[in-house]
Amino acid sequence: MTLGLTLVASAQKLTSKDTQVHINASTPVEDIDAVLNNAVGILNTETNEAVWQLQIQSFTFKRALMQEHFNENYMESTKFPKATLRAKIGGVTDWKKPATYKGGVKGQMEIHGVTKDVNIPITITVNKDGSVSIESEFSVHTADYGIKIPTLVVSKIAEDVKVTVKSTLKGA
Repeated sequence: MTLGLTLVASAQKLTSKDTQVHINASTPVEDIDAVLNNAVGILNTETNEAVWQLQIQSFTFKRALMQEHFNENYMESTKFPKATLRAKIGGVTDWKKPATYKGGVKGQMEIHGVTKDVNIPITITVNKDGSVSIESEFSVHTADYGIKIPTLVVSKIAEDVKVTVKSTLKGA
């Protein structure tokens, strides 16, 4: 899978093939919760550029019918199979020194064929082994990305979806 990020030297390139993304669109009426563990990411520590990409159909729900509705009716995952975040990471002063930073990613997120500018808070931990762990929690407003929730089920599906991301990026 090509993510379209130009990297100067492999020493500045960190990657992840097992980024975890958890989504929650629960309401008082319905518990809607899904996770995937195979989003991919690339971070260039020289330029602070990063890209993460996931396959929409990789989300797993507790109930198969929810997963089917999510893919066919809401996300139209055959037509829009991927979600992508291309961003620049801010807040890290030294990628080689083990420390934890409060920062952010500023860039563009594409979901459901719609690209929006985003500024997402993150916690970045530069680990002793040189890997970088990134965690974030944010919301995605479904209407911003052209995701329609039918009136019949609007009380069962939150319009603001809580997204939690955990990614550990490592050198080759």
